[in-house]
Amino acid sequence: QVQLVESGGGLVQAGGSLRLSCAASGSRFSINTMGWYRQAPGKQRGLVATITSGGSTNYVDSVKGRFTISGDNNKKVVYLHMNSLKPEDTAVYYCNMKVRRLADLYDYWGQGTQVTVSS
Repeated sequence: QVQLVESGGGLVQAGGSLRLSCAASGSRFSINTMGWYRQAPGKQRGLVATITSGGSTNYVDSVKGRFTISGDNNKKVVYLHMNSLKPEDTAVYYCNMKVRRLADLYDYWGQGTQVTVSS
């Protein structure tokens, strides 16, 4: 079993910065893809950013140039550095890891961490 534990959310003023962290526990698995998703009140959960085991990144257009995703496959941690935060970034942020165990891929989610950006 793999568990993801997130940290780093909080309240910040517009223009500020936060860093989210997510660490995976468990054994006998390797990382395929790590990512961050977010869900604002009344909206569906959506992609923020992903990073593959090879280091390729992908961002939703609204965060390009402001957010940076990074990860360590060996330590099984992923970070989201968020700069120039806007009130519309307010959401619950969820860590996601797609991991490989033997020949199968498994999908795991963190518990979510609240990010609130005040204007």
